[in-house]
Amino acid sequence: MPLQSTIRTNNTAIALVFLVLLPALVSSFVLPVTFAQPQTTCSTTTSLAQSSSNNNDNNHDGGTTTTAAAPMMKWFQHEITITAPSRGCHLITSQVQKAIANDLSQIKIGMCNLFIQHTSASLTINENADPDVRRDLEMALNKIVPAEWNRDGTFRHTMEGDDDMPGHVKSSLMGPSLNVPIRNGRLALGTWQGIYLNEHRDQGGWGGGHARQIVITLQGQA
Repeated sequence: MPLQSTIRTNNTAIALVFLVLLPALVSSFVLPVTFAQPQTTCSTTTSLAQSSSNNNDNNHDGGTTTTAAAPMMKWFQHEITITAPSRGCHLITSQVQKAIANDLSQIKIGMCNLFIQHTSASLTINENADPDVRRDLEMALNKIVPAEWNRDGTFRHTMEGDDDMPGHVKSSLMGPSLNVPIRNGRLALGTWQGIYLNEHRDQGGWGGGHARQIVITLQGQA
């Protein structure tokens, strides 16, 4: 074989060996590199109220700020007994105000609830000036629920008299309770508004009649 061909063949073989061994040679000289893993930071979410408190506690002057206390909530309850002088609608605003005057004066903003504990009497709010309004309201209720229904077969609950079942219906129509706002220690009634006790039975008037219990609940901020 000629000398040049032999040299060329040997060079090719050497090149092949070098290519095979190159990766191993490189890896032996290159230092291993490690990559830092990302760190997870846990944070706590602070509510708006807490954040505001913290901001107030750490002011620029280095002092602390005290948050004002919430207004005090007050509750009172009374029970009054009223016997109407006759069947009909009766103004009782003054009796209610007299019973709750001391406690009412302690409430700046709130609500007064009146609840009558009976099924043949009711409460409502209407005009406090002309007594004809109360007379006309009683007449209207008698036409809406006539006593004749107790005798013509309309009603079955008739054993307690002609005024009994009509009284139950009227009580449901008018309602057993009222809510009156409290403002600056007073009932926030309109100028011409008054609280009515509606007595729907004849026995609630002459001869002693029915004593009607009314529960009055006051609640609000001082």
